[in-house]
Amino acid sequence: MKRRKGAAPTRPSRFVRTLVEIEGREETRVVEIPDFEPAPWKADAALTIVGRATPRFDAVEKSTGRARYTADVQLPGMLHAAIVRSHQPHGCITAVDVDAARAVPGVVDVLTGADLPAGMSVGGRKMFDRTVEYAGQPVAAVCAASAEAARRGAAAVRLTIEAAGFAVTFADATAPGAPRVRAGGNVAPHAPFIQERGNMARGLRQADVTISREYRTPVALHSALEPHGAVAEWTDDRLTVWESTQGIFRTREQLGAALRLPLNRVRVICEHMGGGFGAKNGMGTHTLVAALFARRSGRPVRCLNDREAEQTDAGNRNATVQRVTLAAKRDGRLTAILVEADVPLGVGGWESGPAKIYHELYRCPNVRTAETFGYINAAAMSAFRAPGHAEGAFGLERAMDTLAGALDMDPLALRMKNLAARDQEKGRPYSGGSRLAECYRDGAKRFGWTRARRANSATATTGARRGVGMAAQIWGTGGGPPAYALVRLNADGTADVLTGTQDLGTGSRTILAQVAAEALGARLADVQVILGDTERTPYTGNSWGSMTTPSVSPAVRMAAEDARRQLLEAAAGMMGVSPDRLEARGGTIRVKGKGRGRNARAMSFAAVAEQLGDVMIIGRGSRGPNAPHAAVVTVGAQFAEVEVDPGTGVVRVLRIVAVHDAGRVINPLLAGSQLQGGILQGLGYALFEERVMDRRLGVPLNPTLHDYKVPTMADAPSIDARCLDGSDSTANHVGARGLAEPPIIPTAPAIANAVANALGVEVDEIPLTPWRVLAALARRVGTDS
Repeated sequence: MKRRKGAAPTRPSRFVRTLVEIEGREETRVVEIPDFEPAPWKADAALTIVGRATPRFDAVEKSTGRARYTADVQLPGMLHAAIVRSHQPHGCITAVDVDAARAVPGVVDVLTGADLPAGMSVGGRKMFDRTVEYAGQPVAAVCAASAEAARRGAAAVRLTIEAAGFAVTFADATAPGAPRVRAGGNVAPHAPFIQERGNMARGLRQADVTISREYRTPVALHSALEPHGAVAEWTDDRLTVWESTQGIFRTREQLGAALRLPLNRVRVICEHMGGGFGAKNGMGTHTLVAALFARRSGRPVRCLNDREAEQTDAGNRNATVQRVTLAAKRDGRLTAILVEADVPLGVGGWESGPAKIYHELYRCPNVRTAETFGYINAAAMSAFRAPGHAEGAFGLERAMDTLAGALDMDPLALRMKNLAARDQEKGRPYSGGSRLAECYRDGAKRFGWTRARRANSATATTGARRGVGMAAQIWGTGGGPPAYALVRLNADGTADVLTGTQDLGTGSRTILAQVAAEALGARLADVQVILGDTERTPYTGNSWGSMTTPSVSPAVRMAAEDARRQLLEAAAGMMGVSPDRLEARGGTIRVKGKGRGRNARAMSFAAVAEQLGDVMIIGRGSRGPNAPHAAVVTVGAQFAEVEVDPGTGVVRVLRIVAVHDAGRVINPLLAGSQLQGGILQGLGYALFEERVMDRRLGVPLNPTLHDYKVPTMADAPSIDARCLDGSDSTANHVGARGLAEPPIIPTAPAIANAVANALGVEVDEIPLTPWRVLAALARRVGTDS
């Protein structure tokens, strides 16, 4: 088609759509095509800062107590708020008596549902609703001059609740005549959610061996060291909120919508954070309580969850019941995978089930999963480190060990026989190729798998018994846009990196500084990373789904490369050469090919910046679209050795060896911390962690860290964890994939398989508490007799 004379030339759209995988689900995002993208850092790239085991930048702040968390924010005249919660699991509030609360010394204000703007909601649910749907539900709030006075005031609020029938288990909620847990019905969706490929009937017919088992996983609580909390302050019509959050921009957006404020009048700050694990992905009731009281009082207000509130109403990993059938040929090749799962969500949440890993981890032509999601009268679930995959891995990997026993095969050999070479759901190749076989081989060698299996004492009749087990993982970790970064050079040659992400405690400040220093050619000590503030930094999304490093580091690298290009152009004029003849390294610009001695032609960054005067170099970067025809995943394998006392049922994990493939590792020290943290959390999931509900009263029985058991240092085994060397240049030009969630996925099944190996019994439910271990042994005795 001819262009009309005088019309502007056409060009491809600058904005395109790309797919981004988050927590196992895909979203379509609009992304801006960058003006340029650097050449990928491949595995053999000569890097000197990226890949170095660098201590985290904020280590001294944290170890000395200078790091300021939300609970540390102290503002002049600050008030404190406490939330009133229902102790009934279901019913209707007919009266809220606040007179006694207002009479408590120090109490300044009380909020009930009647005081809120119409339609105000949190997470899609009406705030301070009179319909109570779970024990622990927020129903009012008290503001006072001290935290203690606020707590006393909250305790003085009198609720009159017309109780209704409730259900706190999936079976109770879906039984005939079950009480209506929430508006919209008891089960969502009303029919199972089914995913399938191939022909299940044919796959079952082709099998020589078939096994069927039922597996159960518990409700687990995030138990972050820092509870949810916010401090709110108004300056005229502008709101500033200090929030412990995994998403400063998402929290700002939700606050703006709830309070009907333009976004440029809402500022959210997260300086340091003591863990989130998926539970802090946006605004909570505590956030709005602080903001509303602050507006009403004209003074700053802090609202922090106490530990019981944190354990009761801050999200959870949902429980599952998984009925699993595996079918295989005599040589171990899988012919069919069939799963039916029951998934109670609480009163809300999103449909995160265990099915996806069954479709991904092993090569199998015929797979069918059916998940039924149900509502129960308990707090809503929320994402918890590898949601769905951690639960599904337990069922799948326990079933694989059971199948290996039926085939008389080594469990490792069975898994090697069924390696998936590509994404089976969409037929895409893996972005970096599948290196799971390398993880298996390296892990087995480091662990001494063959020798350890021969030496285990599963046949012993007295004394402690040792056993070994292993399991694998897969998790989508490609990250994606939008994510933006700026790199600005100061007058002394130092550099500031500005990006709107947040550091959950994982070391993002350090990792992004390493990327920027490498790309800029600066000294690492001269780079500062500024993040966690919606007013000072450009947009970046939530830190969830193992996305932060693969999403933000490419934008930071691009911004640093842009600043470096400008810096070399400025230096070229000063040194009388063309920019392409210059290189930057260690904070110094040199003419290529010249020596480093006294006669070398060189200028420091500071010298160039000094000559520029007030001219500031600012580099801009953004995250480009994802590769459309590749699956970006992190894979790994873990091996566990346990000791079990058959007299008491106590399980002790002796050692774990873990090998994962996450593309380029920017900082091995911090990657090791991620691996160890995930493994310890997985150990807790395997052995201790379980929310227990009273079916008669409908309340949690262990709502504190005294009763809800998490691992301590006394439970920590020897951990040998590493990542394979390499770089995934298809995933992004930095070559990095995410590593936050993968290490928790295989830990519990590896431990459970080791316990089954030690005792010679089936293990079908976690956590492996002493009474469950003893019950499994009793079942074997009953079967033998």
